[in-house]
Amino acid sequence: MNAAELLERARDVLTVRGTVGEPIQQDNMVVVPVAKVRSGAGGGMGQETTEREGRGGGFGITSTPIGAFVIKDGDVTWRPAVDINKIIVGGQVVAVVALLTIRAIVKARSRR
Repeated sequence: MNAAELLERARDVLTVRGTVGEPIQQDNMVVVPVAKVRSGAGGGMGQETTEREGRGGGFGITSTPIGAFVIKDGDVTWRPAVDINKIIVGGQVVAVVALLTIRAIVKARSRR
């Protein structure tokens, strides 16, 4: 694949359809999924004095669901996606901070 083909594929991926999914209709409700899309690309070239050279490049993309628009009976509502991993990690951070604080208080009182 050459650079032009790579850029063409990247352009196809990074469109509005990449962030707003196809509407899903069921009964009297339409759900439109929405995602956050991030991408990056890079390339490089090197050459030695012994007539050797090297080239490389790459492209990466990631998509994270952030929620969906729900259309029902003419009303549009936003339903955010819940990332349970962030909730768990946040709870663990709070627990560690609480334990360290309690430990510091107990040590300070025992020195008196």
